[in-house]
Amino acid sequence: MSSKLKTTGVLEDSKPAMMPKLRFPEFRETAGWKPVTLRKASVPVTERVGQRKLTPVSISAGIGFVPQAEKFGRDISGNQYKLYTLVRDGDFVFNKGNSLKFPQGCIYLLQGWGQVAAPNVFICFRLKDDYSNGFFQNCFEQNQHGSQLKKHITSGARSNGLLNISKETFFGVEIPIPLLPEQQKIADCLSSLDELIAAQTRKVDALKSHKKGLMQQIFPREGETQPRLRFPEFKNAGEWNTHPFEDFVAKSFYGTSSSTSPTGQYPVLRMGNMSDGRLDFTNLVYIDLDPDSFESFRLEDGDILLNRTNSPALVGKISLFRLKSECITASYIVTYRLNKKRIDPSFCNFMLNTPLYQARIKKLAKPSISQANINPTTFKKELIVSVPAVLEQQRIADCLTALDDLIAAQTQKLEAFKTHKKALMQQLFPAPAEEEA
Repeated sequence: MSSKLKTTGVLEDSKPAMMPKLRFPEFRETAGWKPVTLRKASVPVTERVGQRKLTPVSISAGIGFVPQAEKFGRDISGNQYKLYTLVRDGDFVFNKGNSLKFPQGCIYLLQGWGQVAAPNVFICFRLKDDYSNGFFQNCFEQNQHGSQLKKHITSGARSNGLLNISKETFFGVEIPIPLLPEQQKIADCLSSLDELIAAQTRKVDALKSHKKGLMQQIFPREGETQPRLRFPEFKNAGEWNTHPFEDFVAKSFYGTSSSTSPTGQYPVLRMGNMSDGRLDFTNLVYIDLDPDSFESFRLEDGDILLNRTNSPALVGKISLFRLKSECITASYIVTYRLNKKRIDPSFCNFMLNTPLYQARIKKLAKPSISQANINPTTFKKELIVSVPAVLEQQRIADCLTALDDLIAAQTQKLEAFKTHKKALMQQLFPAPAEEEA
């Protein structure tokens, strides 16, 4: 596709022009946007792979191109490989499979792969010279195609998971566009934001990897009595002591089994509020209780929460309650109130969320048909933990808490970038109803 700026372009004249809410200064006096069909803006890509040795790919919504061997664990092309479509960098591919992110199918631009082999059930196309790949890529990210294809889908996905969308229907999709220079300006702007988001994503991933590696060093491994990494002031503190978890528990109790509602006096924490050792205080339900009943369930700062009943994959989730409001839990969560003179709650939370302890906790679960259950008494009696003195516990907890806070701050920054891009796209692209007077 040509990268040369042009002042002419092919725009449909049969429909009224549309104007975005936000335009770059140099384009504010130019004509409005007009729709162009994919049929007019592109050429189908139909060349077969034949004897070429290329990577067979699939497409995952929200991710893009993925080698089949990575997605399915093996190459599934089989005897159909020769009939696969040869796709080159700069080509677009439409996957007719539905997903939560793209219910009417997703479209991705191939970049940085060179050449790949795409299943021939995908619809492949290449833009003509008057159209910007980056601009159209952002249109497809907004699912501009999906809102139009939706009215043509007369049934659900077929047995192969694909929607009944014909090539004729697909290439009839209309995309509102300005002339090429403005397309490229928008694409360059959003590409810069994408690079910023990618860099911030790498930063967050690096911090998470650092924490994971640190926790493998700062807690003893299976069969070991000391961690491989200790703070200087504790290097000669000796071995960690082994105890059943109940030695550190002052009190334990179930949550309420009473009905909840969207509004009420007290928030009720459920398993959906437990994530990675922390509690998410969104999507809460509520309950009204008399003072005595509330006191029997009331959480205190530093309580450890165990999700005792869940699917086998999710049972045993642990979170630490830090007092943000007066809360209680649902009945399938058990609260362990700790003896804080013997164990630091934050240390305990980090420890129980390590892969080593999560594996031990899951072994205590008794499976049933669709769920697994952990007996709270068995949990505290049979779960064996290794701990150092309280001062070292607090030092470890402070270190990991600071790292968690840094990860949270950088994640919040990443989400802010994504929100900014989404809001900017809503301003840079016209809504279909926003027609020029």
